[in-house]
Amino acid sequence: MSIWGKILGGAAGFAIGGPLGALLGALAGHAVDQLSDGRLSDGCCGTPSTGEAAKGDEPEPATQTIAFTIGVIALAAKMARADGVVKRVEVDTFKRLFRVPPEELENVGRVFDLARRDTHGFEEYARQIAELFEDRHAVLEELLDSLLMIAEADDELHETEVAYLRAVAHIFGFADAEFERILAGHHLAGDSDETDPYHVLGVPRAADDTAVKTAHRRLVREHHPDLLVAQGMPQEFIDLATQKIALINAAYDRIRKQREGAAVLS
Repeated sequence: MSIWGKILGGAAGFAIGGPLGALLGALAGHAVDQLSDGRLSDGCCGTPSTGEAAKGDEPEPATQTIAFTIGVIALAAKMARADGVVKRVEVDTFKRLFRVPPEELENVGRVFDLARRDTHGFEEYARQIAELFEDRHAVLEELLDSLLMIAEADDELHETEVAYLRAVAHIFGFADAEFERILAGHHLAGDSDETDPYHVLGVPRAADDTAVKTAHRRLVREHHPDLLVAQGMPQEFIDLATQKIALINAAYDRIRKQREGAAVLS
């Protein structure tokens, strides 16, 4: 069954709980009454009221995959609410990133609208996602990458969007320097020539060759697509990781060539 079939089945909502589980339950038809005024409560859909899976249970890989996807929808919806407008190009970017089948577009839109209207703040969604993936920093970074791709789809990255995503990154456990590194690869959807390679690797220009090489190897190791394959993540997320690796390698190659050229000139 595809990820969208599992999402529509709603069973994962009971394992995930919290605001994400509530969205899944509502989509599956378990919260029709609660949706009459556009509100969702922690206890609806028969899900646990906490942001955790069942006590003592580790969420299944498929459940975490669904949580990731629903989390992107929910946080993108809250970002749109903060920005004040939802643009078609942003919706199209989400559809492209997550390969939404045409027959499921209406359901994805329903989740988006539910998340945008409900009473949960974005902090609650972000905290639940951080708990689910607390031992997988790279997965949280992929989620931020997804949100940044959606935000910059209209060739604009508004201050409100950056402030929102910075707050989400802090909840995920990223320091400001780490967020700036992530942001560097998305600056206004610029091409690779406009991207500062040092920012992409998260090192200062004064860093020696060993420090640059160490940063490059660490990022490649953390974001290698094989890790996501081993965790059972779907192809959509593996594609994101592949793009991330390409950006990291391109940044390292640019620094290496710049330094080799400087050495020749000197």
